[in-house]
Amino acid sequence: MNLLEQYHAVRNASEAICRPLQKEDYVVQPVVDVSPPKWHLGHTTWFWEAFVLIPHNPGYRPCNPDYNYVFNSYYETIGARVVRTDRGNLSRPSVDEIYAYRKYVDDAMERFIAAGLEESLAPLIVLGLNHEQQHQELLFTDIKYILGHNPLFPAWSDQDIDTPAESTSGGAAPREVAPEGFITMPAGLYEIGHTGDGFCFDNELSRHKVYLDEYRLATRPVTNEEYLEFITDGGYKNFVWWHAEGWDWVKKNAVSAPLYWHLIDGRWHQYTLAGLRPLDGKQLLSHISYYEAVAFAAWKGCRLPTEFEWEAAAERFRWGKRWEWTESAYLPYPGFKKAAGAIGEYNGKFMVSQMVLRGASVATPEGHSRPSYRNFFHPGLRWQFTGIRVAT
Repeated sequence: MNLLEQYHAVRNASEAICRPLQKEDYVVQPVVDVSPPKWHLGHTTWFWEAFVLIPHNPGYRPCNPDYNYVFNSYYETIGARVVRTDRGNLSRPSVDEIYAYRKYVDDAMERFIAAGLEESLAPLIVLGLNHEQQHQELLFTDIKYILGHNPLFPAWSDQDIDTPAESTSGGAAPREVAPEGFITMPAGLYEIGHTGDGFCFDNELSRHKVYLDEYRLATRPVTNEEYLEFITDGGYKNFVWWHAEGWDWVKKNAVSAPLYWHLIDGRWHQYTLAGLRPLDGKQLLSHISYYEAVAFAAWKGCRLPTEFEWEAAAERFRWGKRWEWTESAYLPYPGFKKAAGAIGEYNGKFMVSQMVLRGASVATPEGHSRPSYRNFFHPGLRWQFTGIRVAT
């Protein structure tokens, strides 16, 4: 697939995610961490305009000069912007105007790419594609939060994409969960970070060596029924399993179960993108904060793996159904360098007060993740498809 075909595929995928929505769904912003779908569609379009067309395509005229203020996310270099908490107040531009904006920019990008790119610009286009794929994952998670906090629990679609089961090998029943086991990794030096010629984000560099003591890592993530045992055993009522900050988070927010779990008439249910359904114990656990992940691991007599332990063992276990919390703070690797200009704000400015997640999830576009990929969130957030893999 050439670069223009990749561009069309990625852009079409963003719109396909939003196709089942009603227009009213496009504008809702229940909390600061969730952006309205309309904003995602506009922001990912603005990225192409601001980073590619305006600086590199002489004669290009922006679709609407005000969109730079409306759809800039956090790039201080590029100028003022609507504050994040106000994205849900953007009743204008309308949904129809956003789709017209996408077409305007897509037509310009098609002409720009088809005319032949300078070799130095190809990495910028690839970065833009990966940026939009990140927002496709956010579209799924934000749409789920928007609909999952609607009292009617409306379904995004009848396509149940967000509750995969981890099946055993050898022709076992597709809903059967693989027996819990551990792999043992020997002590030694391991190389961490991206290698090869393919795309990576700057936070995956530079590749470097780390020493790891012998450790064991679970062969699969935790399931709903395993986490339910933690709840039944009073996990949310016993401070002994929790970090002090996590215990404060539990009490302040009255947390007693994972996000989207609802106890209805004595039976647990879970909101999915296909609507509210009885909780399936065999499904992989999802929508867990770092605080909850640590508490569960401690209750089980285990711990979370560091991101280096996770990456060193990644080829030996199955991953990709849930983003998996690690015990590592989000920090720069040795030799990390931020790019000049606005592109340099992409990852480096967030390397504080966040924890690393590894892997991918059911909302991650195919081919977007890799063993060296580093996701990161504040420890109390759980609207992403986050799960737990324990270590000892």
